[in-house]
Amino acid sequence: VFAIALSFSSCEKDDICDANTITTPRLVISFYDINNSSVLKNVTNLKITGEGMAEGVSFNGSKLINGSTVSIPLKTDADVTSFSFVLNFGNSNTAIVNEDNLQFNYSRATVFVSRACGFKTEYTLDPITPYVHTDSAAADEKWIQYMAVKNSTIDNENETHLEIFF
Repeated sequence: VFAIALSFSSCEKDDICDANTITTPRLVISFYDINNSSVLKNVTNLKITGEGMAEGVSFNGSKLINGSTVSIPLKTDADVTSFSFVLNFGNSNTAIVNEDNLQFNYSRATVFVSRACGFKTEYTLDPITPYVHTDSAAADEKWIQYMAVKNSTIDNENETHLEIFF
């Protein structure tokens, strides 16, 4: 019995990263009505594509976003990430399809989570120029009319970091 007890005393607990552990957070964006800034507004068939990527960002299992909030990943190996935001993507009436480009500027910090989970990256949006907003086609004008940084520290996905008004 003593030999069996001694053999179990050398065992270590399994190093498994708990699924509820916060890992590298995404940038959380909420959309608001430009005419009533306190009211969330749903986007229609919004496709968000990272620079140099062929596929759109997947959110809740879909490549098209129809809702008032979206979370998008930032690069962990660069201080700049660019996306195109296409509103009404795939609509047969091309007059209502509108694309804006957003570039996010930030600094990164690598944070140790645990031995099982490793490291995660946390971001801080640049205090002077957190984003650069351009229109992909001057003729259609920007569909995003105003943006506001709600929280410049991106260390979790439980709060809105950026508000977009349209």
